[in-house]
Amino acid sequence: MDTDQQVRQSFQYAKEAYFELDVDVEQALETLAAIPISINCWQGDDVQGFESLADIGDGGLQVTGNYPGRARTPDELRADARKAMSLIPGTHRFNLHAIYGDFQEGAPERNEIGPEHFSRWIDWAKDLGIGLDFNPTFFAHEMVKDGLTLSHPDARVRDYWIEHGKACRKIGEAMGKALGTPSVVNVWIPDGSKDLPYDRKGPREHLAGSLDAVFAENIDPAHMKDAVESKLFGIGVESYTVGSHEFYLGYALKNNTLLCLDSGHFHPTEQVGDKISAILTFLDELLLHISRPVRWDSDHIVIQDDMLRLIAEGIIRGEYLSRVNIGLDFFDATVNRLAAWIVGTRAVQKALLKALLEPHNYLAQLELDANKTERLALFETMKSLPFGAVWDYFCRQQDVPPRMAWLDKVKEYERTILSQRQ
Repeated sequence: MDTDQQVRQSFQYAKEAYFELDVDVEQALETLAAIPISINCWQGDDVQGFESLADIGDGGLQVTGNYPGRARTPDELRADARKAMSLIPGTHRFNLHAIYGDFQEGAPERNEIGPEHFSRWIDWAKDLGIGLDFNPTFFAHEMVKDGLTLSHPDARVRDYWIEHGKACRKIGEAMGKALGTPSVVNVWIPDGSKDLPYDRKGPREHLAGSLDAVFAENIDPAHMKDAVESKLFGIGVESYTVGSHEFYLGYALKNNTLLCLDSGHFHPTEQVGDKISAILTFLDELLLHISRPVRWDSDHIVIQDDMLRLIAEGIIRGEYLSRVNIGLDFFDATVNRLAAWIVGTRAVQKALLKALLEPHNYLAQLELDANKTERLALFETMKSLPFGAVWDYFCRQQDVPPRMAWLDKVKEYERTILSQRQ
């Protein structure tokens, strides 16, 4: 029996098994195919970017490993991302940082970058039929003073980064206009203190004022959406983080921006999946940066673990697909970088598919009836249903290799392309 025939037969068996629980498998696949995931560019080059000033040592970012084949130019990064996306089912998005412009004659100051530095990215995305998202780069720069940017006590430092934030919003607007889908522009800063600070109030007041200045210009949300991202702590800011979860939650609610929840930016005992319904009770829209915190914010490649399962369940059970923007945030230089993109993106899709394949009406009625016994039994039964057969069929339906067959394509790309890079 060939693989295609095996996939089709296994799918028919799985479809019947789910039908017994009144699950419409075809509808689940149709929904999954329409969910875009914003794939993070910085996995492809270890957060180096294409500025001469870029240095990941400043700002709490550390990438380990020296696997051969890192992208060294925008063209190489675009080629690698195109190849990876050809092996991921569905149509997705690509998420850029400000340091990834096509700076042909040397990078300008960050407060002077503009849409012209990302025109080739826009053309590339248009050719692929995908959207672009964007991030100001508030790290790895000489104007990060004392570990601070938008919260620095010196107005000259704050003004520099305010201008950078404004410039990035205009870039996001240009991307959204050109591609016909709004670009989410997400603000994360590394500001904080390694040791115990005296003043916790002042930096937060400075940050609030700086953000107000960055977001002062009204931009059509059909082209660009603002997001703010919190963090618990990081390397070099172990004692105090200015942009905490409470700070940005309050800011987003007051100013109607998106709130970005990074699954690596919380205490290990906290569950981001549980926060989704709590926050969307009051906030219109969320941005997710899905990562895997092996040790707090370690940004490991996303896999199918309990944390990811709860995130997917939070989105699907709450019917929040139209209000949640899903993005990835990990970087690992110990493995093939294309494989990292593929494994991570597919893991998120698998988690979403599992959540879509739940018997939602059945479970909702059991809960209304307070039938905890049958609910528990059903949860356990669902774990052994033939989900893998549905996933394999989805991959075939989307014309990408199922199971591990994609890995042969990556190995060939490594042999012919990546191994030639020095």
